Amino acid sequence: MKVTMKSILILVGLIALPLFTIAQSNPENYLDDRAQAMVDVIRSNQSLYASDPEKFKSKINTIFEPMVDFRRVGASVMGKKYYMAASKDQRLRFISAFKKSLLDTYSSTLAQWGDQTIETHFSQKTIFVKTEDVNQSLIASNSIYPITYKVRNDGKGNWLIINIIVNGVNLGLTFRNQF
Repeated sequence: MKVTMKSILILVGLIALPLFTIAQSNPENYLDDRAQAMVDVIRSNQSLYASDPEKFKSKINTIFEPMVDFRRVGASVMGKKYYMAASKDQRLRFISAFKKSLLDTYSSTLAQWGDQTIETHFSQKTIFVKTEDVNQSLIASNSIYPITYKVRNDGKGNWLIINIIVNGVNLGLTFRNQF
């Protein structure tokens, strides 16, 4: 039997696909992986925030942006009444402005915490529903800040953030009160 490189790659792909699906189907694993990637960026680019904050933010946003359901969060921040009354163009402009504001706030805040670690509090769950809370602790210097991510499954196996609560401050409500 002749084994080709193509056959080996297909076999490896078939073996790896369920592992990727399992990782994606667990919001705690997914957020832990992304959080550790952000910590790595922060640690390896500590001086970049002072010299080129936009480049630093871009590195964080590359990781963070795909994690957030900006349409849903933007609609929530607008409030149902205003979201429904707005035209499609107004909604898109609002979500775009909100997205920039959230990404800037998030990356700037992370940069200021400096040398930090993020620990995910894994539950014993094996089955997850459509909306879940994922709890983490951001450990900086001598302080611990609790973080709760409200995430939802988009039906394709992806977990997207729909709200963040940091140290008791609900960012969704904070942004809603600003607009």
